Amino acid sequence: MTDDDLAEIATFGYERARDELVNVVKMLEQGGMDLDDSLALWERGEALATRCEEHLAGARTRVENALSRRDAADE
Repeated sequence: MTDDDLAEIATFGYERARDELVNVVKMLEQGGMDLDDSLALWERGEALATRCEEHLAGARTRVENALSRRDAADE
Protein backbone atom coordinates (compact mmCIF):
# COMPACT_ATOMS: atom_id res chain seq x y z
CA MET A 1 0.00 0.00 0.00
CA THR A 2 1.43 3.33 -1.03
CA ASP A 3 1.29 6.65 0.78
CA ASP A 4 -1.03 7.85 -2.00
CA ASP A 5 -3.43 5.00 -1.25
CA LEU A 6 -3.42 5.87 2.45
CA ALA A 7 -3.92 9.56 1.68
CA GLU A 8 -6.86 8.69 -0.57
CA ILE A 9 -8.49 6.50 2.07
CA ALA A 10 -8.02 9.27 4.65
CA THR A 11 -10.44 11.40 2.60
CA PHE A 12 -13.20 8.77 2.54
CA GLY A 13 -16.43 9.30 4.41
CA TYR A 14 -17.75 6.49 6.56
CA GLU A 15 -20.15 5.08 3.98
CA ARG A 16 -17.58 5.02 1.19
CA ALA A 17 -14.96 3.33 3.40
CA ARG A 18 -17.53 0.80 4.66
CA ASP A 19 -18.79 -0.02 1.17
CA GLU A 20 -15.29 -0.49 -0.20
CA LEU A 21 -14.37 -2.62 2.82
CA VAL A 22 -17.35 -4.87 2.10
CA ASN A 23 -16.12 -5.28 -1.48
CA VAL A 24 -12.58 -6.06 -0.30
CA VAL A 25 -13.89 -8.77 2.02
CA LYS A 26 -15.97 -10.29 -0.79
CA MET A 27 -12.96 -10.36 -3.10
CA LEU A 28 -10.77 -11.99 -0.44
CA GLU A 29 -13.45 -14.57 0.32
CA GLN A 30 -13.71 -15.50 -3.36
CA GLY A 31 -10.01 -16.27 -3.46
CA GLY A 32 -8.24 -17.03 -6.71
CA MET A 33 -5.65 -14.27 -6.33
CA ASP A 34 -1.96 -14.77 -5.95
CA LEU A 35 -0.38 -14.14 -2.56
CA ASP A 36 0.94 -10.65 -3.33
CA ASP A 37 -2.42 -9.45 -4.63
CA SER A 38 -4.21 -10.96 -1.64
CA LEU A 39 -1.84 -9.27 0.80
CA ALA A 40 -2.19 -5.90 -0.94
CA LEU A 41 -5.97 -6.22 -0.82
CA TRP A 42 -5.87 -7.25 2.84
CA GLU A 43 -3.70 -4.19 3.64
CA ARG A 44 -6.23 -1.97 1.89
CA GLY A 45 -8.98 -3.60 3.90
CA GLU A 46 -7.10 -2.89 7.13
CA ALA A 47 -6.72 0.77 6.16
CA LEU A 48 -10.42 0.98 5.29
CA ALA A 49 -11.41 -0.64 8.59
CA THR A 50 -9.23 1.85 10.46
CA ARG A 51 -10.93 4.72 8.61
CA CYS A 52 -14.35 3.36 9.58
CA GLU A 53 -13.24 3.11 13.21
CA GLU A 54 -12.04 6.73 13.12
CA HIS A 55 -15.45 7.89 11.92
CA LEU A 56 -17.27 5.82 14.53
CA ALA A 57 -15.02 7.11 17.31
CA GLY A 58 -15.69 10.67 16.19
CA ALA A 59 -19.42 10.04 16.14
CA ARG A 60 -19.28 8.45 19.58
CA THR A 61 -17.45 11.49 20.95
CA ARG A 62 -20.01 13.86 19.43
CA VAL A 63 -22.89 11.92 20.98
CA GLU A 64 -21.19 11.81 24.38
CA ASN A 65 -20.53 15.55 24.23
CA ALA A 66 -24.14 16.26 23.27
CA LEU A 67 -25.40 14.12 26.14
CA SER A 68 -23.05 15.86 28.57
CA ARG A 69 -24.28 19.27 27.44
CA ARG A 70 -27.89 18.14 27.80
CA ASP A 71 -27.26 16.75 31.27
CA ALA A 72 -25.47 19.94 32.32
CA ALA A 73 -28.39 22.03 31.05
CA ASP A 74 -30.85 19.88 33.03
CA GLU A 75 -29.03 20.49 36.32
